[in-house]
Amino acid sequence: VEDELFLLYALHGKSGKPVQATLSSLKMLDVGKWPIFSLCSEEELQLVRQACVFGSASNELLYTTVNDEIFVLGTNCCGCLGLGDVQSTIEPRRLDSLSGKKIACLSYGSGPHIVLATTEGEVFTWGHNAYSQLGNGTTNAGLVPYHISTNLSNKQVIEVACGSYHSLVLTSDGEVFAWGYNNSGQVGSGSTANQPIPRRVTGCLQNKVAVNIACGQMCSMAVVNTGEVFVWGYNGNGQLGLGSSGNQPTPCRVAALQGIRVQRVACGYAHTLVLTDEGQVYAWGANSYGQLGTGNKSNQSYPTPVVVEKDRIIEIAACHSAHTSAAKTQGGHVYMWGQCRGQSVTLPHLTHFSSTDDVFACFATPAVTWRLLSVEPDDHLTVAESLKREFDNPNTADLKFLVDGKYIYVHKVLLKIRCEHFRSSLEDNEDDTVEMSEFSYPVYRAFLEYLYTDSISLSPEEAVGLLDLATFYRENRLKKLCQQTIKQGICEENAIALLSAAVKYEAQDLEEFCFRFCINHLTVVTQTSGFAEMDHDLLKNFISKASRVGAFKN
Repeated sequence: VEDELFLLYALHGKSGKPVQATLSSLKMLDVGKWPIFSLCSEEELQLVRQACVFGSASNELLYTTVNDEIFVLGTNCCGCLGLGDVQSTIEPRRLDSLSGKKIACLSYGSGPHIVLATTEGEVFTWGHNAYSQLGNGTTNAGLVPYHISTNLSNKQVIEVACGSYHSLVLTSDGEVFAWGYNNSGQVGSGSTANQPIPRRVTGCLQNKVAVNIACGQMCSMAVVNTGEVFVWGYNGNGQLGLGSSGNQPTPCRVAALQGIRVQRVACGYAHTLVLTDEGQVYAWGANSYGQLGTGNKSNQSYPTPVVVEKDRIIEIAACHSAHTSAAKTQGGHVYMWGQCRGQSVTLPHLTHFSSTDDVFACFATPAVTWRLLSVEPDDHLTVAESLKREFDNPNTADLKFLVDGKYIYVHKVLLKIRCEHFRSSLEDNEDDTVEMSEFSYPVYRAFLEYLYTDSISLSPEEAVGLLDLATFYRENRLKKLCQQTIKQGICEENAIALLSAAVKYEAQDLEEFCFRFCINHLTVVTQTSGFAEMDHDLLKNFISKASRVGAFKN
């Protein structure tokens, strides 16, 4: 890396002007950490702006693109992809019914069901609906997004949260609405009857302004603008933080946090995390996997401080489908604890990640996203991207090769860093033009481009020429790349020519590959012009070797 940074400095200084950076690269989260993203092409991934991985086996994906289009793919359990059917799809399909809508936030349940709010404050739901968690007044599965307007028609929703089978939304004026499964009072209506349409959560929240909401499996939470936390629903593991294990059918203030100003709340399957305005974390509830970070596995029904490090915590992360906890410090350190890939981590563990999202991608079970991922455009180019762009650029080059009457523009310092041959040959060379007659233009250009990009793009026949060059310059990695390219392009017509090249350049692995191909296609290969024109010694060796492997048994 130091060499590359020196190189960029050298490129900048030599030309007297900065390297141009006009193409937009992405400040990408490494979405590759979620296996389902491997179903998307590189081109598709470059367009992603928001993404959510969900489902009981993290086998469903929804993402938005730079064009504000929404795509989905995966197993489509209970029609949770919103496509109007229950067919799984291994290729991204556009969700046309939400065309033109910009997503502000999104959450999902265990069914799964989806609750989505647009930047306009509208709410759409679809998916599993056995408990009325879609809020459309029925228990029929929702195969396409449905606009939920009952009791929300004049409201702008700014945050959504889902428990396993219930839903919560927060409006811009600080009101909380809930609907769906209510067996433990998680809808906050005062009863245990399921709630088929959005209902405002009142009681102790009646005159409060909520600023944040979250759901555990069967409980609900709201933080209000005074820093107090209100909780309701299932409490069998102490996840309401009230010092008891009794369910709460209406909101109740967490009295143990008196004098502590809470900014955010996050809920796991049956545990709760809160972040205070002073950057401290408290946890309570289920702890069988160490998800409270207290150093033991005992449940806690009262808020308990989590000691992460002296640095201030700026983000907490949990998800109702997992027993995993994560936090990020002001200094950028990411910690995780709880259930981590089957292990029970009872104290906050410092990771090598730069994002809490990565914790859930790599260690949560299932490996879902705990929030809607956001990928922001960024004009910054990495060192590698900058180098690729400078190949054959006459504006910044200080050396050019003349091959077959054409120029190839390069940078001496890069060639010396990347290639032993050039390190010695250019050491005392003051010329700005080098003539090259030993190799063809396509082959030499491919070689020089490889030094900038670490990759090659050639036909198998041209790759033979590059193999010759790689052998001459003792570039072993390039030699392997050439052999791969040749293997991918072998056919009955060129098999003998490629075999001859492999022998000539002592590429033993390639020689064996080409020989096996010839044996497997012997009848056709022996009738080609390449076989008829085969070098006499090579032909003798080929026949001898073919007989030893039983090619002429008949």
